[in-house]
Amino acid sequence: MLAIINGDVYTMAGPVIKGGRILIKDERILAVGGSELSIPSEAKVIDVREKVVMPGLIDAHCHLGIWEEIYQTEGDDINEGSDSVTPHLRAIDGVNPADIAFKDALRAGITAVYTGPGSGNVIGGLGLVMHTYGTVIDKMVLRNPAGLKVAFGENPKRFYSEQKKMPMTRMATAALLRENLVAARQYLNKRKNFSEFERDLKLEALSLVLEKKIPLRAHAHRADDIMTALRIAEEFGVDIVIEHCTEGHFIAKELAEKGVQAVVGPSLIAREKVELKERSFKTPGVLADYGLTVALMTDHPATPIQYLPLCGALAVKEGMSEEDALKAITVNSAKILGVEEEIGSLETGKLADIVISSKPILQLGATVEKVLVKGQVVYES
Repeated sequence: MLAIINGDVYTMAGPVIKGGRILIKDERILAVGGSELSIPSEAKVIDVREKVVMPGLIDAHCHLGIWEEIYQTEGDDINEGSDSVTPHLRAIDGVNPADIAFKDALRAGITAVYTGPGSGNVIGGLGLVMHTYGTVIDKMVLRNPAGLKVAFGENPKRFYSEQKKMPMTRMATAALLRENLVAARQYLNKRKNFSEFERDLKLEALSLVLEKKIPLRAHAHRADDIMTALRIAEEFGVDIVIEHCTEGHFIAKELAEKGVQAVVGPSLIAREKVELKERSFKTPGVLADYGLTVALMTDHPATPIQYLPLCGALAVKEGMSEEDALKAITVNSAKILGVEEEIGSLETGKLADIVISSKPILQLGATVEKVLVKGQVVYES
């Protein structure tokens, strides 16, 4: 048993507990409280007086382990450029736990991420949620699959226009997605009504979306692309998360009315393509003020993963409340990723993914001093 005592505990499930205590047994949190919480004599005690204790941070959209920074060809497994429709690709088959960015993540207090295929294809494949500590991906997984990547806007157009293949327009991108969702619906009906049928891995992956087992994770920067993504989700009655949401502030009211979940970013990059013309750190605050569930992303390696807390700080600078910014890299990320029962806040029964820092994580000069994943100390400064 492990006890963390005397820190300012940001549970992300209630008010900050000054001089708080956390009891950990095996991999999970046994109890959280103040000085009234008794510490068993057999517990190993970590005294974090004048330190901040909070849940491990969560990057809700990146390409960690799939798109490595150093190995340009060898470590680039982000887009399968031979076919614009590849729903059957699985991120778990492409993640390299030896990617050096995993260590960068831990040093920044990031204990979990969503990683998956990129946005070159209309339908890119299945992403997963994983811990950032481990050597075998199968043992690091928190949820697999956790979403099906689809992409709108310029990326699929640009990639396949060069090959003189569909899609070469936004209309074709939407048409391809609809066409394949219709095929998946027919596949489900066949599977339901016939004992024998030929398996189709592409349609099986799409069926997970139609059955609402996972959401569409829709790459969409421009406001019109966001609305197209939502239109298709409503047509087929499927769950959707808007990724990037760069121009979301232009249609915040409409997004709020639809109860959209948004993963915003990367904002700490140059306006390297026309779709980023309106990118701003104001966007997540505007969306949060309208009542949306908002998470932040680095889109690593677009923004190096260790700068996730900095992205939160810059969002606060541009108007987001500190509470909303902290939620956007902890509990909101967990909710959007479907792992809120396991991580994202410090509550009894959840995995003991914990960060101990010298001061609040969004403050300039905050140093991550200790990181725990599933109750095990995996990093110390």
